[in-house]
Amino acid sequence: MTAITKKPENPTAHLTAEQVEELGRELDAIRQEILDSRGAPDAAYIRKVIKTQRYLEMGSRTVLLVSIFPPAFVAGTVGLSIAKILENMEIGHNVMHGQWDWMRDPKIHSTTWEWDNASTAEGWKHSHNEIHHTYTNIVGKDNDLGYGIMRVDEDQRWYPMHIAQPVWNFINACFFEYGIAAYDLELGKHLSKPKDERPESFRRSAKATLKKIRKQATKDYVANPLLALPTGSFLPALAANFTANVVRNLWSHSVIMCGHFPEGVETFELNAIPEKETRGEWYLRQMLGSANISGSKAMHIMSGNLSHQIEHHLFPDLPSNRYAEVAPKVRAVFEKYDLNYLSRPLVPQVYSAWHKVARLSLPNGWLATTNARNLPQQLGLLARLTRADRKERKRLLKELEARAAELETGLVDVDEPVPATV
Repeated sequence: MTAITKKPENPTAHLTAEQVEELGRELDAIRQEILDSRGAPDAAYIRKVIKTQRYLEMGSRTVLLVSIFPPAFVAGTVGLSIAKILENMEIGHNVMHGQWDWMRDPKIHSTTWEWDNASTAEGWKHSHNEIHHTYTNIVGKDNDLGYGIMRVDEDQRWYPMHIAQPVWNFINACFFEYGIAAYDLELGKHLSKPKDERPESFRRSAKATLKKIRKQATKDYVANPLLALPTGSFLPALAANFTANVVRNLWSHSVIMCGHFPEGVETFELNAIPEKETRGEWYLRQMLGSANISGSKAMHIMSGNLSHQIEHHLFPDLPSNRYAEVAPKVRAVFEKYDLNYLSRPLVPQVYSAWHKVARLSLPNGWLATTNARNLPQQLGLLARLTRADRKERKRLLKELEARAAELETGLVDVDEPVPATV
């Protein structure tokens, strides 16, 4: 996943500026067609999903009142997990994108919706809608690329801490709602500053987020388990709420990783983005910086239709139930302009994303220069890299990449011993 401008073959090099703008006009026409046809069936869809989610949540929480009994525990936990996924993915995410603002329903509007999540709606809308969707996959600008804690591009400098990033990623997946809350606050950036230098906006946002976390924790881990206390179901209800939150976190993390992390998704250098990016250029970046998940209608709904990540990034304000309709038209534009429409089933896409997380936890060239015979020596090199000072580590990394390049061009044999200096 080297930045697109540094690849030997740029997948957009065959396009002229005129073609890029024509591509933009074609996508604008697809978007306008949906905007002009929004109506009662779309409104009925989102209201039905919200009604279903609320009934499912209420029913599941009612069953958990007697969760001392194993069948009730299982049924309640499964139902609550699905309800939380629906609320976050198909409802909350899309309502806060403004996809349903055209209905003029104050109860289903981006300015009033607050979701079942640790992060506040206002914080999420800023980091996601304003930052991520504007600067999609621009290294150093889009914090969704690795959430500020992972190396997700070969051009990012490798540090010893990156070896543990598969572990961090798994922990982040289990407690994803809290990771997103911290990410929305840009917590690391602000906590690294002296207290008196932190902006007032951060303090206000941090206070609002802590209040939201307390509210969520009280609901799931105090109020609902206490209601189950008379039946002796306090602990099972507590465990069910915790499990449902973890299931929701794992699912949403997996879906979101599939949208921008898999092998084949392009990244971009900030200095390569025009100061006044045209509509066509913005569309092109969204097309190449996103990936889809193929699957059933049920899977699309459970993913919040983010399985149509390409279509969502092209048209973030269109009703999510219409993405399946526009997908064939969008794919046709990809084919017309000889661009790669990246789509895989869920399991291969999740595997691809995790494969990249693991691959980039290691220095550039390490895997290419490692085989069964030299594995002990290569592990020793990895240990040296983790202990070396900055100057020595830089030298070792440079020599490692040079050897990998020699192997790729056939200048040395894969079984040739690694030089002692590396």
